[in-house]
Amino acid sequence: MWHQYINASSIAEVLELLSVNKHKARIAAGSTDLILEMERGLRPDTELLIDITRIPELDLITMDEEGFIHIGPLVTHNECVRSRIIREYAFPLAQACWEIGSPQIRNRGTVAGNLITASPANDTISPLVALDASLLLKSAKGERVVPLEHFYSGVRKTVMESDEMLTDIFFRKMSPRQKGIFRKFALRRAQAISVVNAAIILTFEKSSERTTIKNASITLGAVAPRIIHAVQAEASLLNAILDDNSIEQAAVGAAADAIPISDLRSSDLYRKRIVKVTVRRALKALADGKEKESFPKEPVYLSGKTQPALLPAPWKTGDPIQVHINGTLREFRAGESKTLLRLLRENGLLTGVKEGCAEGECGACTVFLDGKAVMACLVPAPRAHGAEIITIEGVSKDNANPVQEAFVEEGAVQCGYCTPGFIMSAVKLLEEKPAPTRDQIKQAITGNLCRCTGYYKIIDAIELAANKGGQGEQISRI
Repeated sequence: MWHQYINASSIAEVLELLSVNKHKARIAAGSTDLILEMERGLRPDTELLIDITRIPELDLITMDEEGFIHIGPLVTHNECVRSRIIREYAFPLAQACWEIGSPQIRNRGTVAGNLITASPANDTISPLVALDASLLLKSAKGERVVPLEHFYSGVRKTVMESDEMLTDIFFRKMSPRQKGIFRKFALRRAQAISVVNAAIILTFEKSSERTTIKNASITLGAVAPRIIHAVQAEASLLNAILDDNSIEQAAVGAAADAIPISDLRSSDLYRKRIVKVTVRRALKALADGKEKESFPKEPVYLSGKTQPALLPAPWKTGDPIQVHINGTLREFRAGESKTLLRLLRENGLLTGVKEGCAEGECGACTVFLDGKAVMACLVPAPRAHGAEIITIEGVSKDNANPVQEAFVEEGAVQCGYCTPGFIMSAVKLLEEKPAPTRDQIKQAITGNLCRCTGYYKIIDAIELAANKGGQGEQISRI
């Protein structure tokens, strides 16, 4: 897919490479969108991938003395969900990150990548526009700050130049007088693109007599070529009390502001109706103080014992890929232009890693990369250089893993093609949470598809493995 691949060691090196190669180069971070775009021929000019995942301190979430939150270009969706700063001071963003893909996708996909891909259905854009976020863009010529609201020029189009790198996402933290929420409507519970999404941040003002709305920021996704403010809804809430009447008026205004299209996921008329319903429900949740009700208290990340990031010698096209796989150092002198999935199967002969969709949808290729469960089909093979990888062959290297034994005992295997991915997700879940609830088990396997069963025996098998491990009380089946 790519002709050259460079493991960058500094931002300065990245900017120099972008300056020289411009539109022929792309930055590789999570790569969950980039790999698919290249597979589908949507990036025909791309010849060079610049891997920034080994550059130190790009994966930090910080808050400065002035109350601005900063998100680095390598911060993943799961890291946002896990962050105390984001959960306390930018909760709608945590909600949006939780709604994206599956645990494996959230372990790799970055917030910066979600913004740059520029789909109006991308979930993190709406809350960040509502939070009035800005982006710091750097090039060899200098740097500039662009408000996120002005970053987009159309569907999958931005004002970012080919020689620029996004190095910071920043916005002011929410104050105690503010409440916020993100809501998404999709065609299934997980691994689904938004039909409609909405982010709402309200600023309240208390007086001796009542509490009114001083400011309202309501942003809508998947209803226009880019994320838009529901200006009629915002205006209708100013100086209003958040009650049934003002909520209904804002919901009607939001539907009027939407200018959706009809596509495979929905008709334009249905989207308008769903905008009204989504905004009404979100505002009702804020009014009732239930905005956090649907957010899990203990989310599943599938990144139990995460290995510290390794910093191997810089890698470039032509160098051998050296990687520890299942505890053994392996060296590959070919396969550098493949995905990690194909490197493992075709060059490493580790055929337990299955290719079901090659699009990050089915989870059959789940492996552990530096301690985190990821979809191997969405990882460039050179990213494995210097990494620790565990495949299904590794979890059962000596004796059958308790999860595998439980799958046999419960009859959770039919054709077996998806089974390695399910087992990998279950093993990482039990490493992270030895006594998971049934809901946490369901969270853990949202990135794994089975075409044969109704999932019940798979869930039962994971329960059995947890209970046989002697971890706490028996999990009640529902």
